Amino acid sequence: MDQRSARDSKTIEEIGVFDPLEKDKGKQITLDADRAKYWLSVGAQPTETVASLFKRAGIEAKSGTALA
Repeated sequence: MDQRSARDSKTIEEIGVFDPLEKDKGKQITLDADRAKYWLSVGAQPTETVASLFKRAGIEAKSGTALA
């Protein structure tokens, strides 16, 4: 989402889904890691919530690299 756009406006690109009702923690986050890394590499700044979801998925939100 572009921060300059309205809350209910069209997204730039949907790269994943978070389902908090899923019982299996491994299936709660569905994320296209390559696209997430791309957007981070071109300057996208995730919110704290999205950064925590990236961390759970194994992506470092600051640089777009995989966590060791």
